[in-house]
Amino acid sequence: MYVEIFVKQFWWVFLLIALWTLPWKAVALWKAARRNERGWFVALLLINTMGLLEIFYIFVLTKQANTNNTTTHG
Repeated sequence: MYVEIFVKQFWWVFLLIALWTLPWKAVALWKAARRNERGWFVALLLINTMGLLEIFYIFVLTKQANTNNTTTHG
């Protein structure tokens, strides 16, 4: 009963969360697929952290891997 009232009153919060999360999730999934990282792809697909895990993956892990690749390949 309380959940129904909450959802009816704050439906816009769920919409904002979805609009925030979907672009981050899409970019992170695309990067994981391009890098052939199946474990990260599945984790990013199944775990919903409202964009936090996706942002971490995009800006930290992919950047670290890119700097490691450039230092080893010249």
